[in-house]
Formats: sequence, C-alpha cells, structure tokens
Amino acid sequence: MENINKNLIKHYADHLRLELSLSDNSVEAYCHDVNLFLQYLESQNISTEVNDINQDTIENFFAYLYDLNIGASSQTRILSGLKSFYRFLLQENLATKDPTALITSPSRGRHLPEVLSYPEIQKMIDSIDLSLPNGHRNKAMIEVMYGCGLRVSELISLQISDIYKEDGFLRIFGKGSKERLVPIGDSSLKILYQYINGARLHITPKPKFTDTVFLNSRGTGLTRQTVFLLVKELAERNGISKSISPHTFRHSFATHLLEGGANLLAVQQMLGHASVSTTEIYTHISDDLLRETLMEYHPRMKR
Repeated sequence: MENINKNLIKHYADHLRLELSLSDNSVEAYCHDVNLFLQYLESQNISTEVNDINQDTIENFFAYLYDLNIGASSQTRILSGLKSFYRFLLQENLATKDPTALITSPSRGRHLPEVLSYPEIQKMIDSIDLSLPNGHRNKAMIEVMYGCGLRVSELISLQISDIYKEDGFLRIFGKGSKERLVPIGDSSLKILYQYINGARLHITPKPKFTDTVFLNSRGTGLTRQTVFLLVKELAERNGISKSISPHTFRHSFATHLLEGGANLLAVQQMLGHASVSTTEIYTHISDDLLRETLMEYHPRMKR
C-alpha cells in the first residue's frame, strides 16, 4: 500500500522535471503544495495511505487552509498542485481513485463557514474541563472569540494592555494593523479575568510574551493550529458534525447579532470590515427572518 511520504514526493518531482520538463521553480512549487498536504495529514493523525484519502479529507484540508487565512488565489494554486499529484499517482498505478476530481477552486472572498447555534456554542463551552491545566484558558478563548467576533489571529495576539476592563472594550489590531475597539460583555470579561488572575499566574511568560493574554505551558504565544485543534476537539466531543473552525465563531457572532436585529453598520465596525459590502457577504440572514422583517416594517405589509 502506497503512502504519501518524502520518497513518493521525490518520485513526483522527478516526473515533473524529467517527463513534463517543468522548471525548477515550478517543480518546487508543486512539491511544496503536496508537502503542505502531507504536514496537514500528519498533524491531524489522518492516514497517509493514498487510497484512504477521500473527498472529505481534501475538503477539510481546504477548510484548514481557510482558517489559516490562506487566500483564495493561493488555495486555487494548492488545489492545482494536488490535482497534478493525483494525475501522477493514477498514471503510475499508485492510486485507484482521485479524491480531488470533484473539488472546485474556492470562490474569491465568498467562502462562508457554517454557523453554530447558540445552544451548540454553550454546549461546547460547558464541556471544557476546568480542572485541566488549560481549562480556564480554553474557556476564555472560546468566550472571547464568540463574544467579540475576533479572527483567530486577533485572539492569539491579544495583549493584556489592550483590555479596557472598566470601559468594557478590547483594542484589536486587525488586518493591516488597523486598530478598532470591540465591546466585550460582562460575562465574557469575567471569564477572561478568571484565567488572567488564575491559571495564567502560574505560567512564567518568555520575555517577548509578558503582555500576551493567551499562553502555552512554555510561556509563549499560541499558534492558529492550537486553536483550530481545540475547536475540532470540542465539536467532536459534543457530537457536532458541522465542518467548523475558529472562524465559525466569528461568523456565528455576526449572524446572531443580525438575526437579533443589530444594525449592519455596527456589526461592520465590530468585525473591522473596511466596506459594509464585505459584511453583507460575510453574514447571512435566514429566509424566515427576512420575511418577518418585510411583514413587520414594509408599509404595504403592515396590518
């Protein structure tokens, strides 16, 4: 049984170079994409056996790339690399199927994660074991991510000095280091400080991380992948079959606000979107809510 490994990727590189006459730069790019996929499989403890990989595996890989803020153009290039790799495997009789066959290139800027219901989010939070060393930290992360609609990069880079406790705001540096103030509710703030004044005090931060809120046991900051794995574990533990990532909490934050009647411009400001059109694309409102809004507010519909 053939496994995706360094030797197989080297064989693939020789094929690209000798049989397809690709340049060294092109060969390096194609092999980089396959190596990235291999790293994902190994990090998720997924079988690297060629014929064990199915369409769901490929789709979950691209959801993972999306969560790491890898853009649509880069995802399209990576998909092209994987499709080329599977053409090679089929040609060499090393695979019996192509799991990339039905995967299409991601649409630019319009890929939306699924939305969690409020009970699902609460269930995930309640299932966190606070007796474990990272329990209070993990609970605070989920609370802040959902309660403030933060990107995962904003969550892991949050500084203690950017928490305005008395005013109930967080200062967030988003894409392009653009600064914004995001309100944080009393319950989320309380849970955040239970971690800061509790479990975090038992960690000695490394010099560069003395002001960083969320730390690992070594006293350094967290990676996006750490948060991704936490979310995946909580979803599996609670029987949530939706394909979710840390970004799902941000999308759920916006969706729940709009469904509750929040002003679109206010949501735009909290999310840190430069244009309200981005917020309109990013959030969605159920058909039932749209109909209810029409029935309640349009003069022709009022009774």
